[in-house]
Amino acid sequence: MFGGLTGLQDPKGTDWGEKMLNTVASQTIRHLFTQSESVEVLVRCYPSSKLLQGSIDSFKMSGRGLVIRRDFAVEEMSFETDAVAIDFSAVLAGKLNLKQPTQAIAQVVLSEDGINQAFNAELVKKRLVNLSAPALTELSGGQPVSFMDVQVKLLPQNCLQLSAKADLNNGELIPLHMILSIAVEKRRRIAFKDPKIELDLVPESQKAISQNLGLALAEILDNMVDLDKFDLDGVKMRLNRLDTEGQRLIFSGYAEIERIPRNS
Repeated sequence: MFGGLTGLQDPKGTDWGEKMLNTVASQTIRHLFTQSESVEVLVRCYPSSKLLQGSIDSFKMSGRGLVIRRDFAVEEMSFETDAVAIDFSAVLAGKLNLKQPTQAIAQVVLSEDGINQAFNAELVKKRLVNLSAPALTELSGGQPVSFMDVQVKLLPQNCLQLSAKADLNNGELIPLHMILSIAVEKRRRIAFKDPKIELDLVPESQKAISQNLGLALAEILDNMVDLDKFDLDGVKMRLNRLDTEGQRLIFSGYAEIERIPRNS
């Protein structure tokens, strides 16, 4: 085995050590996701003798059609590291363990459909139902308020159009429509800013309350998306920028990888 790791190549010229490491890494990464359409991993280690000391030159991963924690769809995800120190004995056992934390350049692409699907996830819905903040109960006669049927449409220049309904627990549903800008704050928060409430499609008798509930929902969203609440165990995402491109929302940044998580 050690002879193969330090020099054996297959007929296509792929180093045996790299091939084994790619296989182990691919199996490990796939297990991070509840579902995956494709996951490709490319590990470089030359010469392979460095693998015996647990040193590899680079690690690249790209995936499509990924699902995290059963409810959060990711259209594309990729990350790439420079040199990484790993536990060689773990590789022989079919596992991928880091000897020390590392950073990876990362890009995550969400689709408009995936974002809308996420609003139906239990982790998100529980932050939007049966809310009893005074600013809301003052509008509902003391009853808890729920926001439902949230739909998002991505717009150019990092904006989105959002529609929803507010349930005041009195048999009345209030339609909400607005345009918001989105931005990265502190490299870990997605901020929803400058809400422009649209009332053209709201009945005249509901316009005033729709305005106030829309502003309240915008504030709730602005305090909701903190990446530290969604991180995989051992991996923290940090964002440098985001961009809307057609029906896709593209995040660019890096991942702080303390250890390879075992599952999603």
